[in-house]
Amino acid sequence: MFTGLIEALGEVADIVRTEGGVRLRIRTSLAPELSDGESVSVNGVCLTATHVGTGEFHADIGPETLRVTTLGRLARDQPVNLERAMRADGRFGGHFVQGHVDGIGTVARVRADGEAHWLEIGFPAALAPFFIPKGSVAVDGVSLTVAALAPERFDVMIIPFTWAHTTLASLQAGSQVNLECDVVGKYVARSLQLQKV
Repeated sequence: MFTGLIEALGEVADIVRTEGGVRLRIRTSLAPELSDGESVSVNGVCLTATHVGTGEFHADIGPETLRVTTLGRLARDQPVNLERAMRADGRFGGHFVQGHVDGIGTVARVRADGEAHWLEIGFPAALAPFFIPKGSVAVDGVSLTVAALAPERFDVMIIPFTWAHTTLASLQAGSQVNLECDVVGKYVARSLQLQKV
């Protein structure tokens, strides 16, 4: 479980295609605080640190994760958003983020508004029941609030701190992002769906 509050940016040091998927090596200042087997959110995807070295960690990505996230499109030296798993005794910010991506969104527009920025993001129609105005969404692992909602798009406003400390500033029209809808909304939608059966 994560909060969507990014702790650090990492950098893709290496990508190795394997028979079962992809092995990532990520350079990060968080490495000294990680242990083998620990969960780490990488651009909103929960991965296992399979090996922690000096200033870096390795993670394996399986075929299903490659199919439903943007991680298969990562390039060497590309920055990524990183967050360690939430501690039970820690302060809770953001919202409950599982690291289980629901779909890939596409940035339709980026615009400045003073020192802040707006992102307009298109989403797959199947995710429409899980979005509400002022609800939560994780975009590449970043906890954000849905400021405006259309049938297949939503807008989020990014404050200057988040813009400066995440990968969101690198997005442009056409960029693809990992989307995770609010888990509470998913449970409500599923419950209502089962009541109709």
